[in-house]
Amino acid sequence: MISIPEEHWRVFGEMAWTDLIEQLKELSAKATLKRFLKQPRKKKTPQPKRVKDPKHPHVSTAKLLSQG
Repeated sequence: MISIPEEHWRVFGEMAWTDLIEQLKELSAKATLKRFLKQPRKKKTPQPKRVKDPKHPHVSTAKLLSQG
């Protein structure tokens, strides 16, 4: 009932299946689906650059396990 008023539905009841399929394909091609989205997608924000702290350098887990 969104795109076609109720009185126009009677025509579809009398159509052949092949005609109905073609008509529905034509109608669906004209539909704008963006109107029915609940929440439009937002652009991704880039990750902030990591700050390297010279006081706390990275040490691999393998190196720590081999020492202990």
